[in-house]
Amino acid sequence: MNEQLHYLKSALQKHSELKYVLTSREWQTDFLRFYQSQTNYNISKDSSSLDAILYKGKKSCSFTIDHPDKGKIDEALQTALDMIDIMPEDPDFVDVEDDLTLAAPRKIVNNIEALGLDEKTRILGELAKRAAKYDFELYGTFICNYQSWQLLNSNGLDKTSTQSPIYLEVKAVHKDSQVTVLETFGGDDFKYFDEAAFGKSLLTKVALAQNPVVDVAPGEYEVILAPRCVAEFAQYLSYGMRAGSVDSHNSFFEGKLNEQLFPASFSLTDDPTDPQMIRMDYGDQGHIYRPLKLIEDGYFRAFMCGQYYHHKLGLPKNGNTGECLKVNAGNAKLEDMIKSVKKGLYISSLHYMNFINARETSLTGLTRDGTFLIEDGKISKVVNNLRFTERISRIFENVIEFEDSAHTIPFSDNYGEFSVNSSRAPHARIKDFNISSSTRTI
Repeated sequence: MNEQLHYLKSALQKHSELKYVLTSREWQTDFLRFYQSQTNYNISKDSSSLDAILYKGKKSCSFTIDHPDKGKIDEALQTALDMIDIMPEDPDFVDVEDDLTLAAPRKIVNNIEALGLDEKTRILGELAKRAAKYDFELYGTFICNYQSWQLLNSNGLDKTSTQSPIYLEVKAVHKDSQVTVLETFGGDDFKYFDEAAFGKSLLTKVALAQNPVVDVAPGEYEVILAPRCVAEFAQYLSYGMRAGSVDSHNSFFEGKLNEQLFPASFSLTDDPTDPQMIRMDYGDQGHIYRPLKLIEDGYFRAFMCGQYYHHKLGLPKNGNTGECLKVNAGNAKLEDMIKSVKKGLYISSLHYMNFINARETSLTGLTRDGTFLIEDGKISKVVNNLRFTERISRIFENVIEFEDSAHTIPFSDNYGEFSVNSSRAPHARIKDFNISSSTRTI
């Protein structure tokens, strides 16, 4: 692949009037699907691409070539050169990235090779045996990727990075009631996978899922949000911390830098260095990716900003992208958090969330994969999936306490190249969470 990248760079050196950003990517995926407690299929695929953005003054043109060769490069470059003069100008463009800082080298294990099909099926098979005792079947995916990229630009930037993320999702489904519960693992270092603890957590949820199923009325409830929910709400909240949201005036945080917006117990960091997450070396346009405090003890501290919006808006440039969000743990034990709820809900996972008004952080969505009623400090019944309508800012304003440990939560698009990212978050106890209706379905 480097041969094609440098071939394109050499061709562009004949056009001194152009600035450019070139990225080559190579990607291997090993994707195992598990269905009704049996291996359904295993997909292994390779892909490669070459991306180019060309700038002539304030005009730009871009192209992407899959599985590039010299013929494809020549054709795509000539098309771009023919088109760039008729493209509209972007008056806010100044220059491409000029941060040449290199990330410290680190050892990357190819998890496709280290975690083979036999080991994956063994792990899933053991879990399936245990779930079968409760009449549950397992569904899910076990993904390992190995990906590398190189980025060059006309300011002399030349950076490479390699990742090998892991994504394991196990959904247990009761054969009769169709109640579902979910357990996940993600990261890039499999030594953090505790098979016994993973199985125990899944089977604990399976046992709870055998309780009677009930509806609850709309209203405001005290809730325990599982780490997956806290992580996903933090992701949605972080959209307003991006410089692009400020530029479009869709940011809840616009004009609120260094204001206390949340309880002192809430801190949020974009941290690509945490060894229990999927680590990243570079962020926006190849800028070095460093930990960035976004919310510190309830105070909003920083916008995530790259080269373009740094020039346009005057915000400090950090290159962060919000792909490694971490909600700090608190001081509470989970069992004590549940005991403290007289009547409320335990929400395991969220689904189909959509913003109603991004600037106000208002959205709607559904619960799924294990919503439970808490009565007198104990989880008592399964609750049909619920619709909620809330403001994310209000959810974090209403934090009572956070669990004393954080958990890595992986997310995957589960199609195409099966890309994976991760967050870390603890359980959270929240007051006055607004349930708008029941779906009356599991």
